[in-house]
Amino acid sequence: MLDEKWLAQLPLQDIQTAVPVGGGDVNDAYRLHADGQDYFLLVQPNIAANFYDGEIAGLAAFAKADVLAPRVLGHGQIEGDAFLLLNYLTSGSGDQADLGRLLAHLHSFPSPDGRFGFDEPYAGTSVSFDNTWVNTWQELFVGQRLDKLAAHLVQKGLWGDHEHAVYLEARAVITDELARRHSKAVLLHGDLWSGNYMFTAEGKPALIDPAALYGDREFDIGVTTVFGGFDAEFYEAYQDALPFEDGWQRRLNFYRLYYLMVHLDKFGQSYYGAVNNLLQRVLAK
Repeated sequence: MLDEKWLAQLPLQDIQTAVPVGGGDVNDAYRLHADGQDYFLLVQPNIAANFYDGEIAGLAAFAKADVLAPRVLGHGQIEGDAFLLLNYLTSGSGDQADLGRLLAHLHSFPSPDGRFGFDEPYAGTSVSFDNTWVNTWQELFVGQRLDKLAAHLVQKGLWGDHEHAVYLEARAVITDELARRHSKAVLLHGDLWSGNYMFTAEGKPALIDPAALYGDREFDIGVTTVFGGFDAEFYEAYQDALPFEDGWQRRLNFYRLYYLMVHLDKFGQSYYGAVNNLLQRVLAK
């Protein structure tokens, strides 16, 4: 719990309450009431201020794309803790079709120079990714994401020689298929599970907690299918705006595999079976 001395160093006046709220599994999160309004505060204890640089850059990119998301009001470090201060979006209910159209709108914003990557790395508590700019999607997705995750899993003892050998077989399939696809680099959310969107009190869809990058739009779609929370109206509205391309259903397995490997790396053996199943689905031609 944050004390008054800590809170007094925020760029706010007359903080009346600081109530812990859900902020995912990465951050401590608080709803603050000050200056007659509410704010949302994220805190990463004992971490440098640059921990939030990627999220800040992602929110700035969303703003340029006219995508509703929280606004950054302050950030830095207080007593060794990184913090990010955002405006507070009051939650309500809304239409999944509107959410699908919002994601299609996000995916209509191309990379400034056609390359894949992002100006800031993705900083996670378990594994981080450089987001180094590259010319092809497979360089980023396979070389910077899947390969790094595979090395982590071996290093942690979550995979042995057999599992890594199966991964290398699947990797060859993924690399070959992505090399034949003409991926376009567009703005992605980067971590679009059901906890990272909301509807405002006015019923408008908003995207939160970005792990933004410029990549193949199927990446976001694949992630949405892992844990649910997106209904048929969402996918139909998205497809009406941006139709999927031949082979998309098979390629979504690549991104499901990635997302479950992230969870295996972070949470351990409870995700082993799901990752193994996805590897087998990738290998089943």
